[in-house]
Amino acid sequence: MAGLEELGIPGGEFLRESLTNCADPLAAIEEFQTDNGILLPSLRPALPFVDLHDIKRLDFHSSVLEELRERLVQQISDVASGDNEERYKKLESLLEKSFPVIKVKSLRPVVMAILKHLPQIKDEYLEKILDDKELYAEAATEVKRQIWSDNQALFGDEVSPLLSQYIKEKENSLFSHENSAQTFYLASPKLRRQSEVVQRLADMVGKNVKLYDMVLQFLRTLFLRTRNMHYCTLRAELLMALHDQEVNDICSIDPCHKFTWCVDACIRDKFIDSKRSRELQGFLDGIRRGQEFVLGDLSMVLCDPFSMNTVGLSMMRNLQHCLNNESLPRDSSEIVLLVRMMGLGLGSWDMIDSQLFREPKLESSLFTKFLPMISSLMVEDHTRVLSAKLPEEPPLSATPPSDLFLTFVKENPIASFTTLYYSLQVTRMKDRVAACNIIPVLVHCENERAYEDTFLHSLISFLIAMSDEFAHDDFCSVVFDDYLLPGISRENVFRHLLRLLWYIHPKVPQGRLQAILDGTQPNNEHSECVHTIYQQLTDKINAWQPSPATPQEQLDSPLMSVPTPAPL
Repeated sequence: MAGLEELGIPGGEFLRESLTNCADPLAAIEEFQTDNGILLPSLRPALPFVDLHDIKRLDFHSSVLEELRERLVQQISDVASGDNEERYKKLESLLEKSFPVIKVKSLRPVVMAILKHLPQIKDEYLEKILDDKELYAEAATEVKRQIWSDNQALFGDEVSPLLSQYIKEKENSLFSHENSAQTFYLASPKLRRQSEVVQRLADMVGKNVKLYDMVLQFLRTLFLRTRNMHYCTLRAELLMALHDQEVNDICSIDPCHKFTWCVDACIRDKFIDSKRSRELQGFLDGIRRGQEFVLGDLSMVLCDPFSMNTVGLSMMRNLQHCLNNESLPRDSSEIVLLVRMMGLGLGSWDMIDSQLFREPKLESSLFTKFLPMISSLMVEDHTRVLSAKLPEEPPLSATPPSDLFLTFVKENPIASFTTLYYSLQVTRMKDRVAACNIIPVLVHCENERAYEDTFLHSLISFLIAMSDEFAHDDFCSVVFDDYLLPGISRENVFRHLLRLLWYIHPKVPQGRLQAILDGTQPNNEHSECVHTIYQQLTDKINAWQPSPATPQEQLDSPLMSVPTPAPL
């Protein structure tokens, strides 16, 4: 037992030397047991009875040691949680005396308990723990935090697997073909931040501001490197997880805290109402000169797909509100704020990359031309629904988007994003005419925004709900030929296409279905996952048998033979 000798307690080395040099080994062992056994006079007479029950001395002493260890650990915890101003000095004194036995496994929990409760551990102890892999692995998170604070590379190694796991979980949620419904946005913010990764990260950070800043820096770096918006989600979820735990040491100094808290409430309600709109506008307008860097973090919070989804849904509702009240979009303070938030969220990567922290300039034509054009499409959709209810009224067609509309969609990220959410609205409402009118426009969206996973997940979910429409060739042509197949070279688009076919294949004409499968057969450049899903899909299609037509039930009734009266 290394370390006992340093405390003046004879250990294994002493016993080995005694047995080597003694004349009577049995006498030496007995002497060693007497000197180093439990020095309790009342216990010694009872030991022979223990022997009579065939209980080994090792088992007996181990049992006593375990009981004493548990009591000692509890007393250490009581001292640490007490009000005595000298409590940390007591713990430091205990640590100094006990640290030499940290490598004795049976005594290590006591030393680790002392270390866990010390807010400031001396570097010499931290270095010894860091140098020993076994000690580092068994150290409490409270101890590791003090090691990580001065070792960013090591902390990065600990955090990296968690970040990879988080991204993988998000992607699995987006690509999973096990559910036809829109599942990605269903979980509430509070439920999402109960995930294993977020809770583990929050535990690793604790109240340590330095570690929190390190995590944020990791997330910014990975966001810049990959453009993956899920890192923005994690930035917001981590802050709100610490908010739930009332870690005021961090929440009080993060300038994004109140803004993120307000956005979180909006995400929960899936709408930004007028009250919260004023609060959010106050945060944006309240950024002082010299604090513009805060916009970088605010833009990351808004770039979170859950934030942008809430902004997009709110835009559609506010445009509908303007139509109902016969007012113009440019006169709505809520719509102006939503456009500002879109600009910040969509421009987050460029802002952080360039380090130019200022709000994107909003073109007046967005309010005077583009939003009125979207509103006009919404009016047409509503008129068409009402017209369809009128008897003998010919069906109304949709007005194709103008060249100016297409120019906005191609060049302006805000116009492009708004168009995406208009397309989600019409497919959610199963408006076939409007869907056929707007889906071909999506391929022109600025920065290929219509092929982002978060949008495709929602659109495919709504298209699955319109499965009956795929029996018509014109609808298939719009969805496949005009939108999905032009983007099929991207693996993510391929996976979303496979998810769509998984549910709608019975409705698609056989010739078109076979042509799609033949034209999209995966090759060596595709991942193993794509090959697997493609094979599962083809097996599913080959095994599918249409339900036999139910024969019309013959009514056995004497009334059936009665002739029908001639019309008057």
